[in-house]
Amino acid sequence: MTRCRLCGSAALASVVDLGATPPCESFLAADQLDKPEPAYPLHLQVCTDCWLAQIPPLITPEETFSEYAYFSSFSTSWVEHARTFVADAVERVGLGSEGSGDTEGSDAFVVEVASNDGYLLKHVVNRGIRCLGIEPSVNVGAAAREAGVPTVTEFLSPDTGAAVRAEHGPANLVVANNVYAHIPDVVGFTQGLRALVADDGWVSIEVQHLLTLIEENQYDTIYHEHFQYYTVASAIRALASGGLALVDVELLPTHGGSIRLWARPAEVAGEPSQRVSDVLAREKAAGLQELSGYTEFSARVAKVRRDLLKFLITAAERGETVVGYGAPGKGNTLLNHCGIRPDLLAYTVDRNPYKHGRFTPGTRIPILPPERIAADKPDYVLVLPWNLRAELVEQLSFVHDWGGRLVFPIPELSVVEVAKEVTA
Repeated sequence: MTRCRLCGSAALASVVDLGATPPCESFLAADQLDKPEPAYPLHLQVCTDCWLAQIPPLITPEETFSEYAYFSSFSTSWVEHARTFVADAVERVGLGSEGSGDTEGSDAFVVEVASNDGYLLKHVVNRGIRCLGIEPSVNVGAAAREAGVPTVTEFLSPDTGAAVRAEHGPANLVVANNVYAHIPDVVGFTQGLRALVADDGWVSIEVQHLLTLIEENQYDTIYHEHFQYYTVASAIRALASGGLALVDVELLPTHGGSIRLWARPAEVAGEPSQRVSDVLAREKAAGLQELSGYTEFSARVAKVRRDLLKFLITAAERGETVVGYGAPGKGNTLLNHCGIRPDLLAYTVDRNPYKHGRFTPGTRIPILPPERIAADKPDYVLVLPWNLRAELVEQLSFVHDWGGRLVFPIPELSVVEVAKEVTA
């Protein structure tokens, strides 16, 4: 990558180089363990002209998302997050009849891009609002349709957006949660959003906030599926590339710290809210519009790696058992960067049956059903989806029954005695 994919500048500066890793969702079957496994550089850079942080587009979305291992509905907190969003959006956008929020008799239309297994749109369906999911993964889209959520199997582009609009009409609300980082052609994707949305409609985008990624050492969310990492400042420029303007922003706790961007067609957007100005000021104060805000990140990433390895090696030398919980994409960045293998982490478990019997990419750690933890009673459980800390501390409270403890690697290593945190 020699030029910024948003503004075309050649002024790219290194933020952190994580070496080479396999794609984070390329879980291995048992018969693949003795076969070659491709790995690609994972080097985060930032454009010093538009301040979009980005990695080289070394794999295509088609390679990652045509058959996908992540099903959103397996996260209880994420489904609840979606339900709350839909309830709030109905009121905010006026999806009910005459803008009242009452969906009875409404002719509103909602489109979600990267709709996964229908985890969000099922709440729209339940309200009687017409909707459509656009989901590129064949297997995940099929699960959505089985759940009663209308879904087409497509990647969003300007042409796809125009075709959906021609067939179904313009959308009053277009939702794009946790996908704006996943597309290498950010300009074309944004143009696709504009093609979908009505001329007086709304676009809601949720994406991880680069501010918290830097401040909280969340480097494991850097992986090949995520082509870029946004501040509000860089998101404003990205939205403008497709004819959209930011009107409001919300700071969310999801994924360790996300931003919800509310945008409209530029012609009707009006002035942005005070919240937009406030977040821009926070980003500027953190140095994210100058190179100084990025220079110490690499050293803090190295410390996370050293601390986790020291803990695992010490536990092994003491004869203590450590297993993992979860097999998220972010976990595979962490495991590969740290060089963790089954000698230090015997296995990990996951609620998604799709992953059972498979192995983590690169590190070849077995993935088992969650029940294995209670059967084996390990001394420690390394929680890989650390962003779900509150949810998982509750789910894993039974680990306290035999004196086990939870380990969270990000933002810094912490060992938690479960019962104490649950009852706090």
